[in-house]
Order: sequence, then C-alpha cells, then structure tokens
Amino acid sequence: MGYSECGFNGGKEISTPVIDRLANEGTVLENSYVQPVCSPTRAALLTGRYPTHTGVYTIVSPGAKWGLPLTERTLADALRAAGYQTAITGKWHLGEFEKAYQPNARGFDQQYGFYFGNIDYFTHERNKQPDWYRNGIALKEEGYSTHLIAKEACRIIETSSRAKPFFLYVPFNGIHAPYQAPEKYLAPYATLSGNRQKLAGMLAAVDEAIGEIVSSIDKAGIRENTLIVFLSDNGAPPPGINLPLRDFKASIYEGGIRGASFVNWPGHVPKAKRITEPMHVIDWYPTLVKLAGATLAQTLPLDGLDIWPMITASAPSPHDAILSVSTHGPKEAAIRMGNWKLIALGADDNGPNEKPAPKMLAKYGTLSLYNLAEDPGETQNLASQYPDRVAAMKRKLSDLLRGAVPTGAAAVSAEKDPTDQ
Repeated sequence: MGYSECGFNGGKEISTPVIDRLANEGTVLENSYVQPVCSPTRAALLTGRYPTHTGVYTIVSPGAKWGLPLTERTLADALRAAGYQTAITGKWHLGEFEKAYQPNARGFDQQYGFYFGNIDYFTHERNKQPDWYRNGIALKEEGYSTHLIAKEACRIIETSSRAKPFFLYVPFNGIHAPYQAPEKYLAPYATLSGNRQKLAGMLAAVDEAIGEIVSSIDKAGIRENTLIVFLSDNGAPPPGINLPLRDFKASIYEGGIRGASFVNWPGHVPKAKRITEPMHVIDWYPTLVKLAGATLAQTLPLDGLDIWPMITASAPSPHDAILSVSTHGPKEAAIRMGNWKLIALGADDNGPNEKPAPKMLAKYGTLSLYNLAEDPGETQNLASQYPDRVAAMKRKLSDLLRGAVPTGAAAVSAEKDPTDQ
C-alpha cells in the first residue's frame, strides 16, 4: 500500500474512514520501516530479525524449496508459549513446500487463507492453481477474498475463549495486484480509471473489512484490552502513490521501505499523536512479546528493540541505526542514522547466495547521502558535501552487514548443517 493512500497520511482520492478513525484515535508512526517486498517484511515482523539474519531477502515463490528457517522462533511461538490463542487469516508467504514451514507448524493454532501473493480475489487461484486453505487443508470457497478474510477474523474474535487472550494476524491481500474489486466498490470512483479505479475500490473494501473486525472486537466487549497495530508490508508499485517519498515497491528509497503505520489502544496509546522517530518492523516482536508478559529468552539474538517507551512516553528511538537491504541482499543496502540516510549500491561481490566479505563495502560503486528531515523525497545527494559523515555511516553499515547469512534455499541447507553458517 502506498505511503500516502489513506487519509491519515494525506490521501485525498480514496475514502478510508475506518482506518483514518483508528489512526486519529491512536498514534501514527511516520517513520516506520519495512522491507522492499513482502516476504522479507513478514519474516522480520514474525522474528524480530533482519533479513541478513533470517536469509529472507526476497519473495518466496510457489513450490520453492525454502522458507523462513525452522530455527527461527516466531511471534506466534512466543505468544502461544505465554498462553495466547494464535491465528492467522490471510496471506502467509513464508514457505509451504513442507508442512514444517506452514503456519500451523510455526506457532499458529488456526490458519485460514493462502500461502502466496498475487492470487485472484474471486477464484483464489494463482496461475490457475488453487491457493486457499484452512489449517493446511485445501479449501474451495466462493467469495471476494477481502470479505472472506474479514469474516474469518470476526469468527475467531467472536468464538475465542475469553479465558485466554488471543493474537490475531490479519494480512489482507488487498490491495496487492491483480487489481480486482466488486462493482459496488468501483462505482464511487468513477472519476478514476483503469487500475487506479480498481485500487481505490480494493482499498475501500479493506477499510470496510477492518471496520467489521473492529465491530466484532466491540461486540466481544474487549476493545479496551485490544492493541491494534496497522502497517503495510512495503511501498506501492504504480498505480499506487507513495508521495512525497521517492520510488516504489522493491526499492530501498523511501517509497519502497517506509510503510504507512499506526498503533491504537484506548487508554494506553496517546490519541491524535504523530511520531517522527524512526523504527523498523523488527521492533514489533520484542515490543509485543514484552507487553504480553512472554519471555524474550531465545537461542537466536534479536535485532528489534522495544519501542513502547517511544510510543507511549515520547522517548527517542531505541535505534542508533536502522538497516535496509534490497531483494538483491547486502550488495544493495541503506542505513538511517538520525535524519540521515546512506544508500550503497552496486557492490562487486557474489550476491546474497555467498557469504558477504567483512570489507564488502569497500567495493560499493555508488554512495548517496540524504537528509530526510529536509528532503524526504531524496532528491539531493549530499555525499560529496559530507565525506566524514559518509565514511562514518559506511563503517556502521559495514558492521551491520558483517556475517550476513545466505538467502533462499542456501539458508535451508544451512539449517541442516549449522556449522556452515
């Protein structure tokens, strides 16, 4: 979803009253970083770890013999161990080639929805192959996927035992391509055309669906004790709008990696507040685990940090630096430190399928430096004016990239031979 599609971030074309109300009654996170495409963002959300440590740099394709490594502890694992009921309704996209990689084996008591992106909203097929499941068993259903996902989320809320809290993960496929919406959602946007009109209708349907979910929370009498986190998994491709940010999905410019996001919890999260301190999707793992009273003790170290003081007590960002890597892995990376961002492109290395050399950054061909406070659109490269800052940020970026793991199937192989990591 584009950074500025919804009204709470300045959108004017598409009506998103439910999303905007939740945002305005909560706290908007203006500098919430994600990954350039979806699978890496989902992996980061569910593990609290950067792609350089999970190996999930790019999209998991159907039938690919890899997924989120089985050594990773997920947010659902942690919360279930603390007594939570756990469910996912919507898109998984972190591996399915073996049962061990599917949601029911990754901490989720209940699974409903699809494993990959780009499914048809009405037939629930991708490339003519069905992709719709309940608890790993193929399911044939009729209906618009946004409506079905919301209906299942409402069912889970309304039927869950009140004796135990629940963690509900609702990753809609809206507003991802293909651009499809029922006619009634298109009619209000007759002044738009083509895929832009369809995108508008799709987002309106998602907004309505979120309203139904919130209504179920209200009916269950648990609204005051429910924390809602809203975020997009990456910036939009055309015809989506990321302005004033530069570029689109799959890019490590801001338009690809800064997501629209807010948090809402009556009585706990400030109302009508906007936070400019930078954070990353990895931060939700330690923050939510800590809030739930679960343990953060685990084998694999976390990259994410607790952002609750930043959200609720005006504390500064807990990060001195935030890392972004492209779908090409560490050879295209960016680092944000304060209001400054350094982008390094074109490393002369073997790519993420090989172990990056510790001094890899010496080989970068293009370095760009931006002051995001003054230039959020990344239009003025200041690298030549601030060589000392570039050098310091380059050193920090090199530190963050040191020891980056392989990607894809190579990461699965490494699981079987941990001495090769």
